[in-house]
Amino acid sequence: MIKTFKTKNTQLCWGLKKSFILASSSPRRIRLLENAGFKPVEIVPADIDETEKKGERPDKYVVRVATEKAKHVAGLRPGICIVAADTIIVAKGKIVRKAATEQKARANFRLLSGGTHYAYTGYCVISGAGKVTSKLVKTTIKTKKFTDAEIDTLIASQEWQNVAAYGIEGLFSALVRDIQGSYTNIIGLPIYEVTQDLRKALK
Repeated sequence: MIKTFKTKNTQLCWGLKKSFILASSSPRRIRLLENAGFKPVEIVPADIDETEKKGERPDKYVVRVATEKAKHVAGLRPGICIVAADTIIVAKGKIVRKAATEQKARANFRLLSGGTHYAYTGYCVISGAGKVTSKLVKTTIKTKKFTDAEIDTLIASQEWQNVAAYGIEGLFSALVRDIQGSYTNIIGLPIYEVTQDLRKALK
C-alpha cells in the first residue's frame, strides 16, 4: 500500500490559479519545487514496475518511466495536474544504479572517476484536461581522477546510501571539475524546465 499525504499551507505563487499533485515522495524534488514557489497539494508516489526493457536506451527508459508514473497517478486522481520525474546517472552508456553494498559503491566511484558522465531526468506533466507533456533533460558532469583516499572518504561519509550513484550536494561536489547544463537536474529535477511546463499546465 503506497502512502499518500496532503501538504499544508499550499499558497499559490506566480499568479497560478490551480495546484498539482507530485507523483514522487523524494524529499529533494519536494524541496526544489517548494523553493521555486511550486508546492504540490498532495504527494502520491507512483507504484509501477520500473524494470528496463531489453535493449532500451537510458534516455528512452527514463522518459518512459516518468510518463508511466504520471499516467498511473492521473488514473488515481483524475482532473488535476500531475507531475512525475525519474533521474538516472549514466556512465559509459550504462545506468549507474544505487549501491546496495560498500563494495558496489566503490565500483561506482571508480567508474565515475576521471571522466565524463551524465544525469538524465525524464519528466512528465499531465494537465487537468489530460494533455501529456514528456521531456528529457541531460546534464554533463566531469570529474577529477579520484585517489584511493578520496574514495575512502566518500565511502566513510555514507552519502552514497539511499541515492542513485551519489549526492551532488555533498562531498562528491568537491571532486567535480565541470557541470554543463542544469545543476538541479543532478539533484533530481530540472527545476527551470519543469516549472515552465507546469506553469502552462496550471493556467
